[in-house]
Amino acid sequence: MNDLPVDWRQGVFLGRLSLPEGPTPVLVRDGRVLDISAFAPTSAQAAAATDLRDAPGVDLGDLESLDLGPAWDDSGRSPRLLSPVDLQCVKASGVTFAVSAVERVIEERARGDADRAQSIRAALADRVGADLSAVKPGSDQAYALKDALIADGLWSQYLEVAIGKDAEIFTKAPVLSSVGWGDLVGVRPDSAWNNPEPEVAIVCDPTGRPVGATLGNDVNLRDIEGRSALLLGKAKDNNASAALGPFVRLFGDDFDMDDVRGARISLEVRGQDGFVLEGESSMSLISRDPLDLISQTLNENHQYPDGFALYLGTMFAPIKDRDAPGQGFTHKPGDLVTVSSGRLGTLRNRVTTTDRAPPWRFGVVDLMYNLAGRGLLGERPNERRLSVS
Repeated sequence: MNDLPVDWRQGVFLGRLSLPEGPTPVLVRDGRVLDISAFAPTSAQAAAATDLRDAPGVDLGDLESLDLGPAWDDSGRSPRLLSPVDLQCVKASGVTFAVSAVERVIEERARGDADRAQSIRAALADRVGADLSAVKPGSDQAYALKDALIADGLWSQYLEVAIGKDAEIFTKAPVLSSVGWGDLVGVRPDSAWNNPEPEVAIVCDPTGRPVGATLGNDVNLRDIEGRSALLLGKAKDNNASAALGPFVRLFGDDFDMDDVRGARISLEVRGQDGFVLEGESSMSLISRDPLDLISQTLNENHQYPDGFALYLGTMFAPIKDRDAPGQGFTHKPGDLVTVSSGRLGTLRNRVTTTDRAPPWRFGVVDLMYNLAGRGLLGERPNERRLSVS
């Protein structure tokens, strides 16, 4: 596996492997892979543990010695890398970058029609783009800009969450439904305008404490959401539409939230038709701090007793024409999508349609029976949890 962070032997990482006995949380420490299922049977319990970085485990060997390959090669490899989260709720924050805010407005005004998008983009770019990038959400300046845009007839619900006090936080995927490195990601076969959304995702314990970070692809169907924001669930939550991985890099002396704030995220889409899309973004351009997004996810109004993973949003909304001029980018089956960042590694997935992706059949009940059969459901490990009054 060549998709590890540049300094992976210095970091500590949480992941999950598909082993013959079942899905298994692992810790990568000093380059060794440790089966920590006896310490924490699930990734959610591991992330809540107070002493995770020092957790004991059964040594499975050096990470480089494991024969980890992509699921699409149909080789039946074992072990196989899974999404690093399991029982955590997968949440996402949207419109956290000025560029993506403008693109959401375009989607809304185009009503999901890619043919109209280019003319709307040209009309909005000069008036809105530069202003948004300099505005702190919820500030007096933001409300003054809102008044000006309303007067110009340019206001949008997407601008409300871009510069208003409340962030857009939504549920991206049910527990156990996210896919990992080397897996297929799905777009609906009836979508004609869609794109990857390369992001950093933060994994938090039940108290909202950020445990670590990983890479994500928040697959987006622009035509469906563009028809109506009320179709967000249909545009976002589909079979194999949430990718995370390859591992969660745990926070500690070697890596902290400032590394997330300064991360650069690279995207490459390489199609079987010869099309190549490349881009890079900086987390330094995000308009809301990750800790603010976390506090808007878990608070006195909403709790997550098994923790959560939170996509932080993207500035990527690809507009490079793939087929006809002016129609922008959309996925085709077979696209290889690569999301990379130096300290987090590389998340690599291949695109299929949601009806052809492997169906999601292994749910919470299956996991509980599996863990019980392995004798792993015993005394609760040492965890951080919300107090119940």
